[in-house]
Amino acid sequence: MLEVSRASLGREMERASDRQAAYPSIAGLNAEYGSSRHGTLTIAAAPIGQPADASARLAAALEAAGLIAAEDTRRVRRLADALGVRLTGRVVSYYDDVEDRRAPGLLAELAAGQDVLLITDAGMPGVSDPGYRLVAAAAQAGMRVTVLPGPSAVTTALVISGLPSDRFTFEGFPPRKAGERARRFAELAAEPRTMVFFESPRRIGVTLADLAAAFGADRRAAVCRELTKTHEEVLRGSLGELAGRLEKGVLGEVTLVVAGAPQQAVPVAAADAVAEVLARVRGGASRRDAVAAVAAELGVRRRDLYAAVVTDGGEMPDPRDPT
Repeated sequence: MLEVSRASLGREMERASDRQAAYPSIAGLNAEYGSSRHGTLTIAAAPIGQPADASARLAAALEAAGLIAAEDTRRVRRLADALGVRLTGRVVSYYDDVEDRRAPGLLAELAAGQDVLLITDAGMPGVSDPGYRLVAAAAQAGMRVTVLPGPSAVTTALVISGLPSDRFTFEGFPPRKAGERARRFAELAAEPRTMVFFESPRRIGVTLADLAAAFGADRRAAVCRELTKTHEEVLRGSLGELAGRLEKGVLGEVTLVVAGAPQQAVPVAAADAVAEVLARVRGGASRRDAVAAVAAELGVRRRDLYAAVVTDGGEMPDPRDPT
């Protein structure tokens, strides 16, 4: 599951809250357009490199769409040409600088019964690309929103990085200003999940050096460049090594994956663990269940804890000892 950091999401929601209040309500749209049958907003993922990665559903949706909101109208037309489909509907631009102005008009189109297809240059709209505000406003207004899933640089980089992928967080682009970037990385230094960033190929060297300073030069990372394209390249190593190799930057689009902070085992006194087991037994739990639960919570071996409980004390091995 994709996890966007709470801090990043909170900042984005704060910035959008005032704009959302200005968007039309469903009741207001119904009153203006005299319709209770609304169009559907379809969020469409675009290939991140190879047009052949587009789904058959995307090709069909592009051909059938009556209104397409595209980050770059020229690129969506090139994609349609590559897929062998003809765009018959209107195509309007929908990029960062016009998102606030375009959203109310698109909501009005939806309220009037017009389906809208939202697509960005590459990947999934709303993930470091235009789309979040329109989707939030449409949902708030009671419109139907659906999605055509597809390629994403975030998950593609994650799985090819070789770093743990069971839990991860997407952090978007790091701040450009050095001070803000240093503060953000300091906040993330203890993050245990794998982190995925987007970064400019020109700034990747500086970003890697700053990450090494904040996280430690030995932290593992992978720089994924030109994913799915002809010159795809994945550089794996420590932050310190990668910072040295890419000091002058690289060419092409970059997704950076960084390992989470290693978990620090905390030594547990045998007497404390035994006391917790006995307290749970007195509370009605079986000894077996109490030992299993406490061992899992404290990170100790169950058999060692059981032996300590049976003898009502005794030393327990250090949980950091792998043997």
